[in-house]
Amino acid sequence: MTRTSAGLLPYRRGSDGELLVFIAHMGGPLWAKKDAGGWSIVKGEYVAGEEDPRAAAEREFLEETGAPAPTGDWLDLGTVRTTSGKVITAWAVEAPATLTLAVPGTFEMEWPPRSGRRQSFPEVDRAQWTPLDAARIALVSGQIPFLDRLAATLA
Repeated sequence: MTRTSAGLLPYRRGSDGELLVFIAHMGGPLWAKKDAGGWSIVKGEYVAGEEDPRAAAEREFLEETGAPAPTGDWLDLGTVRTTSGKVITAWAVEAPATLTLAVPGTFEMEWPPRSGRRQSFPEVDRAQWTPLDAARIALVSGQIPFLDRLAATLA
């Protein structure tokens, strides 16, 4: 069964007109020391056919950042299939500069591996406004097409 995720990519223009996107660094010990390729659009999994992907994107934004999804006109950025086979559907929305990471949701996992100890970690350990070119380096590679589609839509 194909895994599906839905996400939201807030954007704004900086004071110099530069396009900025709001991206999140994945939480937990597996991503703690990874910067380049360790960031993501704010997204999460949903069950295709059981939940509307746009509703899932809105829910996941709140769960992962602790902030409600920005309101406004959502731009459909389409879908991408990652190398793992996951299908991600995403939208972009213009958002205010005041958007920040509030209180992220958490997940549990056994850590260290095979220790028998369960620990809780934030789903997102930081989020920030990032210039488009820097976001291309920061994001996991499978999500870069969303940046290109946003830039083309706004051009």
